Amino acid sequence: MHKIKLSDVNHSEKALTQAVLQITQMLGLYHAELARILHLQCADIGDLYHTHIPADSVAWIQAEKYIELYEHLYNLYNGDEALINNWLRKKNKNLRVAPLYLIVDELRIDDVLKILKQRL
Repeated sequence: MHKIKLSDVNHSEKALTQAVLQITQMLGLYHAELARILHLQCADIGDLYHTHIPADSVAWIQAEKYIELYEHLYNLYNGDEALINNWLRKKNKNLRVAPLYLIVDELRIDDVLKILKQRL
């Protein structure tokens, strides 16, 4: 895993989109999961390899949160891929479920970010 900072990529549609796709690959998420996070259709994710997430869209706002989430996890676990993936997939006592479940299935990325910010 390598560090990706929101402040380094939120200046352009291309940079932000590439960061989202890289993070998704590093976290081992499916396109369908990313689609839920970004509030897009699954078919739209494949298109991101040739287009960009438009600025001033819901997908852009969600992408910024997604990158922020990754950045916090990277900092918290010093880029340790196993620890980051474990935290996402393991039941969290404060959230009462796995954070990834909340992010993807319940669309509650804000709640997960709040918990992460409290730990830093």
